[in-house]
Amino acid sequence: MKANIHPDYHMITVKMTDGTTFEMRSTWGKEGDTLTLEIDPTVHPAWTGGSQRLMDAGGRVSKFKNKYAGFGF
Repeated sequence: MKANIHPDYHMITVKMTDGTTFEMRSTWGKEGDTLTLEIDPTVHPAWTGGSQRLMDAGGRVSKFKNKYAGFGF
């Protein structure tokens, strides 16, 4: 096996949308960094049964709707 080709695998803190945090091992960021989630299993419709709506973060949904408004759907 080749040496020094694998990414650094370390502990990070993951912050959920409701403010709860937990630690996990990841290749994201650096040791001790905090990954803040915008959408997680506690709020995403795929896991909650679809009763909640996704927040339009940064106008992406409205930009998509405006772009394809006259497409004929």
